[in-house]
Amino acid sequence: MLMIQRLALALILALLAACAHQTPPVAETAPQPRACPAGLGAEIRCLGGQDSAGAFYLIAMPGDWNGRLLLHAHGGPFLGAPTMKRVEEDLQRWSIMPRAGYAWAASSFRQGGVAVTAAAEDTERLRGIFVRHMAKPKLTILHGQSWGAGVAARGAELFTAGKPYDAVLLTNGLLAGGTRSYDFRLDLRVVYQYLCNNHPRPDEPQYPLWMGLPAGASLTTAELAQRTRDCLGLGRPAAERSAEQAHRLKTIVDVIRIPERSVQSHLNWATFHFQDIATKRTGGGNVFGNIGAVYRGSSDDQALNAGVLRYAADPAAVARFGADADPRGRIPVPVLTLHGINDPTVFVELESVWADTMASAGRADGLVQTFTADSDHSYLSDASYVAALDALQAWVEQGRKPMPAAVAEACRLAQARFPSSCRFQPDYRPAALESRVPARRRP
Repeated sequence: MLMIQRLALALILALLAACAHQTPPVAETAPQPRACPAGLGAEIRCLGGQDSAGAFYLIAMPGDWNGRLLLHAHGGPFLGAPTMKRVEEDLQRWSIMPRAGYAWAASSFRQGGVAVTAAAEDTERLRGIFVRHMAKPKLTILHGQSWGAGVAARGAELFTAGKPYDAVLLTNGLLAGGTRSYDFRLDLRVVYQYLCNNHPRPDEPQYPLWMGLPAGASLTTAELAQRTRDCLGLGRPAAERSAEQAHRLKTIVDVIRIPERSVQSHLNWATFHFQDIATKRTGGGNVFGNIGAVYRGSSDDQALNAGVLRYAADPAAVARFGADADPRGRIPVPVLTLHGINDPTVFVELESVWADTMASAGRADGLVQTFTADSDHSYLSDASYVAALDALQAWVEQGRKPMPAAVAEACRLAQARFPSSCRFQPDYRPAALESRVPARRRP
């Protein structure tokens, strides 16, 4: 009976989340002129402000505007209060968009933490500000980067009345949903604890690792970095690590299948973001389980699998978190994805889940996936993004659905205007997520 009640509660929460975007809009004040971040060029003017929900936003208008708007959903997510600085950094990173003629607009989102639907609402609110106070674009592309790709995907399927978005661009996207994309970070926590036993230390209060940290815990990122330095030798040259430290680090790299350079960042996310999820998104329930997961790649897999901590996910918590953080694929407009094959932060194999999600929603024909031989996460290349935008524009305005080879050729053409790399791999297809992250029992 208790399980039925919990599932019923999760269903109610899912319905509330799906209907939240129907709240009547609030009249928003006009954006005000402000200095652009350094490096954008004198021909681009910037405006910004804070919306009625408390999110900061920036708009960049090129002098030779092509009449098209690109709405950007940033990655992260970042914890803590929103700031204008976060948006300014995004505009500097994605300056290729206004330099290529697109109006660019981005929100800081009104809150920090892993709140996907709220971020999608903030992005849609910004679109309304642009249309009311700037101009009505002839084409609107919704762009999501990293975690923001999940935000964009949710927004594109939630906000369909009046067709606010004409196309969606998802780059290096976390697209398997919150309930599946973070499984490997629980794996990292349990393997790290098996090897190091210092997060938490034996003399500290013990807690389930899926929680990240207990509510109110005072551990800082610097203190966590010191623990990984002690156990793995992270932050030290390889020659200065002990044999034990080198062995532990190699075990993590080989079992979790992440590069050494990203171990600390993933452990940070598996600590502080997991804390946000457990304390603010699920009512204290566990979303992440590893029952049935078989870990391979260590010097003694039998001992590792027998020794790691095991947790079972709570079905009600999974349903509650999934209602907010899992895209359904019901996007009625063209979607193009761009992903670096060797992305160390968001595994390229997540794209296989996204293809299945859109196919299950009956939208397989509305998806084109492209891949590049890049090993960076935060940014690929100017020409690559221009090619993706040109392909989407032609798909919407001329009905020409692009093939990956055509996007690769468009990148080569874009290099004449924006000299940068083109590393498209038109024939690449990602493997199943389970080929990289161990399969496990799911609620």
